[in-house]
Parts: sequence; C-alpha cells; structure tokens
Amino acid sequence: MTHYDVVVLGAGASGLVCAAQCAKRGRRVVVVDHADRPGLKVHISGGGRCNVTNRRVRVEDYICANPHFVKSALAQYPPERFLAFLAVHGVETVEADHGRLFGASGAGAVVDALLREAERAGVSWALGESLREVTATANGFLVHCRTRSFVSRALVVATGGPAWPRIGATDFGLRLAKQFGLRVFPARPGLVPLRASEDLVGFCRELSGISLPVRVVVEGARVPDGIEDALLFTHRGISGPATLDASLYWRPGRHLAIDLLPGWDIGEVLAQAPRREVRNALAVALPARLAELLCRHHGWSGQAGSLPKKQRLTLEQVIHGFPFLPSGTEGLDKAEATLGGVDTDGVSSKTMETKAVPGLYFTGEVLDVTGRLGGYNLQWAWSSGFVAGQWA
Repeated sequence: MTHYDVVVLGAGASGLVCAAQCAKRGRRVVVVDHADRPGLKVHISGGGRCNVTNRRVRVEDYICANPHFVKSALAQYPPERFLAFLAVHGVETVEADHGRLFGASGAGAVVDALLREAERAGVSWALGESLREVTATANGFLVHCRTRSFVSRALVVATGGPAWPRIGATDFGLRLAKQFGLRVFPARPGLVPLRASEDLVGFCRELSGISLPVRVVVEGARVPDGIEDALLFTHRGISGPATLDASLYWRPGRHLAIDLLPGWDIGEVLAQAPRREVRNALAVALPARLAELLCRHHGWSGQAGSLPKKQRLTLEQVIHGFPFLPSGTEGLDKAEATLGGVDTDGVSSKTMETKAVPGLYFTGEVLDVTGRLGGYNLQWAWSSGFVAGQWA
C-alpha cells in the first residue's frame, strides 16, 4: 500500500497535464493506466500528426448539456498557453485549414514534451496496471490495481470515454462516477462515420473512395451556417471531416442537407458548356463519377444549355441541398470521441472537483463535454487537466 497526495487515473492527454501541474505544486503524484505506455491516444490522434489545438477555439465549439461549463477552463488555459508550453520544449506547430494546429514533427514529439514535463516535476508511474476497485476512505481514496494499491487524499479520473476501444478505451470512468452517485449521460459515438439509409446505400457504394469539399447542414442543429469541410463516400455511407463533425449534431430521424458545390453558381457551370451533356458540364466542378451518377439517378440528360427550366431548378436544389437521411452511425468502435458522460452540473467548472465528493475530480473526455473536429477535444483535455492540477 503506497501513499500519495494525488492518484491520477489515466495517462492520456488530460491526465498527463494534470499530473505535472499537481507535482509542480509539491504534491506526490502517481499516474495509473492499464496501457504499457502513456499518451497512447495522443500518439495516434490525427493519423499520427496530432492536431494539438485550434487557433479559433470558442465555447460554442463544444457540446455539453451545460453550454457554459467549458468557459472557465478554456479561459484559464487557452490554446496560446499550450502552444507556449510546446515552444518551451522545442516542439513546433504547423497550421492547416480551419485553424487546425498540428505538431510539425508528429505526435511523438508532443507526447515526449508532456512526459518530460511530468518527469521533471517528479510524477511517478504505475503503467500496465488494470484497475480493480476504487473506494472512498475517511481521508481520501483507496485504489486497488492488478498488482499494486494506492491511498491518496485526492483522486483525478482522466480515463476518457469508451470511444476507440481498439486502443484500450473503456467506460471505467463512467462506471466509477455512478459508483460515487454522480449522474452520467449515456455514452454515444461522436466524430463518427454515418451509415446511409437503404435507398442510398447503393448510391454511396458506387461512389466509395470519392472525396469533395461540401457544406453540411444538420436538421435542428445549432450550426446555422453549416459545416464546411471534405466529405468522403464509403461503401456504407459517408465519412470524412465534414461528416465526422456533423455526427456530433445528428440524432436519429434528422436529415442532412449536403451542398455538393458550396459557393458555386450552377447556372454558370451549365452556361459555360451549353453544348455538352449535362453530366460532362457538371463534371467540370464535380467528380465525374458523382456527376454521372446524379444525372442517372435523377434523369438529367441532354445538352446543358437545353435543360428545361424545371429540371435545372431541381438540379440546383439537389446539388446545393442533397438530402441524406442516415440510418445510424458506425458506432463507438469507429468513433473518435464520446458524446455524453459525467453530468457537469455535479462538477465545479473552476476546479473540476465534484460537488458531492470532496477530493474527487473528473477531467477530459469522461465529462459530458465533446468538441468539434479540429483540435478542440485535445484542447479541452489540456485545459481541464490544467485546471484540476491547480487544485487536486
């Protein structure tokens, strides 16, 4: 039985930042994780490139039952502070579209910086230790692992959500929250591909592998201008950044309206090649296979300049608002993030400490906070971990 001031459950993005901050304040800290190496999800995020944050982080880029909950943590530790931390460790970043910032040397350099910071602060490690049981004591918490046990005054749960189970993600943190009497919203897949309804599966299958820039509007979503990014057709539906982002707002029964040519004037596209077949005229702006399939699917034929007005209006409506009713998602197995989690009404937004259980903190994805695609979830991990690290 080893005594520590703070036990951090989870060696992911949020847990590593939290542990380093606690140790800098003179706390004796141990990080416990069932994985053999820390930062595993950070290592593979962004396809190994690691989208560390976003230049344009806003409160409205997060989905939470309490939309104000994220304000304090993001204000205390905004993107600029994490970028400054990386700069101190010699990690450069590069900016991509939509304000996305990536580690210039890949995810490994980012993880190395986090580990150096933690180790310099004196953080201890208990890796490869599956958690068996966590209980409250008169003075704190008792954590039983596979081969070791720990006693601590404070406990930080940074175990993430159940999305991406192939890298070891579990719902342990959600079960632990319920054990301590906290309300937990059911976990749902977020940032996940969407499956096509039966009438569109064949359409998507024929276009599998084709990608194009689109604007997606989700029925009933609070993103009035839509989501602009790339969409990828798959053999079962749609994927790509635009789809993953849209999946955060989609609910069963809601339609998507997909603008296949955002910013284009269809009339001008047709007018530029009046003697070409409609499919060939559209292929100037759209992928040829998509243009051909749309024409075949809707019966558009003949010369572009001779298309009847009614058909041209229908064509414009379809291309600027292609209707897509998903039959479902690809599930938590394919999801990059978890929607739902620990109800933030039971957690202090300024400290991440639970209101009902003194000394118990929750950070990162285990909370009912999910960011949009583009570095927002890692920024929430850094911010919430930093805040908890000032108090635990």
